[in-house]
Amino acid sequence: MTQIFSPEGLAIPVTVVQAGPCTVTQIKTQATDGYNAIQLGYLPTTEKHLTRAQRGHLSKAGVTELLRHLREFRVDQPEAYQLGQKITVEMFSPGQLVDVAGTSIGRGFAGYQKRHHFGRGPMSHGSKNHRRPGSIGAGTTPGRVFPGMRMAGRLGGGRVTTRKLQVVQVDPERDLLVIKGCVPGVEGGLLEITPAKQVGNKR
Repeated sequence: MTQIFSPEGLAIPVTVVQAGPCTVTQIKTQATDGYNAIQLGYLPTTEKHLTRAQRGHLSKAGVTELLRHLREFRVDQPEAYQLGQKITVEMFSPGQLVDVAGTSIGRGFAGYQKRHHFGRGPMSHGSKNHRRPGSIGAGTTPGRVFPGMRMAGRLGGGRVTTRKLQVVQVDPERDLLVIKGCVPGVEGGLLEITPAKQVGNKR
């Protein structure tokens, strides 16, 4: 992350993302696969990092270079794409809203306060309930802990989607996207950037 300054002199926190170029490695249609989608490959690599099946898949698609990461994206018009076509940051424009998905930073085993934002117990008057969980259910009835009870456990390290982030700048020459705010995951992590979808209440 860094910051840039608007023409009005306001500091805008941004994340600079190396986005592509990505290569179309597979095209799925309603007639052949039951839905419309394209598969994109990213990050050139060597043979030792791919299995024979992965190398065969890329060879069948006619892709000349070996690609490390493959991801599938739903599209409305798959006929608009061709195998081997390059997808670059030029498909985005400044001011556009995007959804960014990635793997969040793993925090290891975390307690109730850090993982679920529970409040703590009293710290004085002889209380020994400071960071304990409290009741996790009734006794005889039902006599068990219901599934989904929020308890201590591993925090982070899962897929997270941050919605409706704004594209501030697009640099086609260096394949860079400058996105307002922060994105999920560690520096150098893999991200999926798509045009924002309207989810939930439209207000």
